[in-house]
Amino acid sequence: MNSHFQGKSFLKEIDYTKAELETLIDLAAHLKSLKQQNIPHQYLAGKNIALLFEKTSTRTRSAFTVAANDLGAHPEFLGHNDIQFGKKESLQDTAKVLGSMYDGIEYRGFSQKIVEELASTSGVPVWNGLTDEWHPTQMLADFLTIKEHFGHLSGITLAYLGDGRNNVAHSLLVTGAILGVNVHIVAPKSLQPTDDVQHLAKQKAAVSGSKITITDDVDLGVSGADVLYTDVWASMGEEDQFAQRIELLLPYQINHELVVKTHNDQVIVLHDLPAFHDVQTTMAQDIYDKYGLTEMEITDDVFNAPYAHQFQQAENRLHTIKAVLAATLGNLYLPNPN
Repeated sequence: MNSHFQGKSFLKEIDYTKAELETLIDLAAHLKSLKQQNIPHQYLAGKNIALLFEKTSTRTRSAFTVAANDLGAHPEFLGHNDIQFGKKESLQDTAKVLGSMYDGIEYRGFSQKIVEELASTSGVPVWNGLTDEWHPTQMLADFLTIKEHFGHLSGITLAYLGDGRNNVAHSLLVTGAILGVNVHIVAPKSLQPTDDVQHLAKQKAAVSGSKITITDDVDLGVSGADVLYTDVWASMGEEDQFAQRIELLLPYQINHELVVKTHNDQVIVLHDLPAFHDVQTTMAQDIYDKYGLTEMEITDDVFNAPYAHQFQQAENRLHTIKAVLAATLGNLYLPNPN
């Protein structure tokens, strides 16, 4: 029997039901345990996977590469100098060629439209490694990490602080709403999620029982949170906005004082990385030289605290991406989760 995941693309979270997302998270936990025990799981032996990267990447590229190798597939990296959507060859033509040679395609870039069109034209499963709108593989890792800590997802409260209009905030809000996780987006009014995304989240929350809060009030937003989550204050390509973002977002920095405001001694902190928690990078040094800040969205003491789990979260990118590849290409027996 073929699983109904077989041949399906993973483009955005709202294409999947609560039960389907839970199945992928639980499959990831299973594959993680196989890897830890050194038990082979080569469900994709003989398969070839194209990894298309228009944007740079550390975790997503590494996770897709190692996941494919662990599953017995061959991943081929094509960077922004190797693929030229719309420059020399149309997206549709490129998609048809890649689909005729590869068994699946990962895409990380700017446009959600491109990843959707790749899926509709290539004839093979396509996986979204990040677009300007959504970051679905990150979500599986985030919610696996939360489930590992608390043993369940339903009823957990996650507070996201910072730029509430970026792909991570949008994805957390909608995915949390699907999974029955209460999501607080704590951000200044000018950086709160778009009306469309809020509407989507509210529709999903009405079904799951999730409670959605969008607020610029830090005390209200973090009180009772089980998970504090933040992200860089300016996304790729927005670096020219740092001065404005620093002024707007400094009150939303995750520091010790803010952690205390949760009134929850079981709280954990997550960050999808990279993080500006010190000046050990040229970019952070540049920000220090210009604005005098040694830390931005998260302070170094919180980043290195025992309740911060961003490196477990980063490792979980591998196991959850592997679950998506195995479920959509591996002919696994996965009972219909609906």
